[in-house]
Amino acid sequence: MTEPLTLGVILAGGLSRRMGGGNKVLLTVEGLTLLAHVAQRLVPQCEGVILNANGELPRSETMHFPVVPDAIAGHLGPLAGILTALEWSAAHHPHIEWVVSVPGDTPFIPLDLVRHLHEARQASGRALACASSGSQVHFAVGLWPVSLRYDLRRMLLDETMRSVGDCAERHGFAKATWPIEPVDPFFNINTPDDWAQATILAKRETVR
Repeated sequence: MTEPLTLGVILAGGLSRRMGGGNKVLLTVEGLTLLAHVAQRLVPQCEGVILNANGELPRSETMHFPVVPDAIAGHLGPLAGILTALEWSAAHHPHIEWVVSVPGDTPFIPLDLVRHLHEARQASGRALACASSGSQVHFAVGLWPVSLRYDLRRMLLDETMRSVGDCAERHGFAKATWPIEPVDPFFNINTPDDWAQATILAKRETVR
């Protein structure tokens, strides 16, 4: 299957409180920032990639991606970052109808992420698709139609919705599933202990 044109967004707009603040996508694992790990895996799968970030990032670390702050101020979470990508895509690449979102702290995302999400969506007939591994759905790793932007903006502003999962549930989503062995591809880094564990996982040839 040839996937529809898809824009990738790396979500890095959070406050990283559990890591002590700062922008955790700049943490390094095996000599590369988390941002670089995610980008290496996501870029070949997408028509283009943007970085959703609300703070200053060193130009050398953004790898020439457009850096786009949240379209709605107030640090409203990953749902605001997804909205930002949908609206940015509509304004700058109107021929692209799909956006795939990936948190910037998830360095082992699958190399078949976009293909598998599209396959799951098409097979189910649902409006969108989210990744899952084991028994967990990773709602922030998802495939979103650009046409959802109007409803999503309304939900954020008028309904004060903040949960990506609630949004996906409302519109109906397909699950694209990956195994968690030998490494969960959606392992994410929220704490210093997670950071240490990621360094161990990155040494395994199976996640390269």
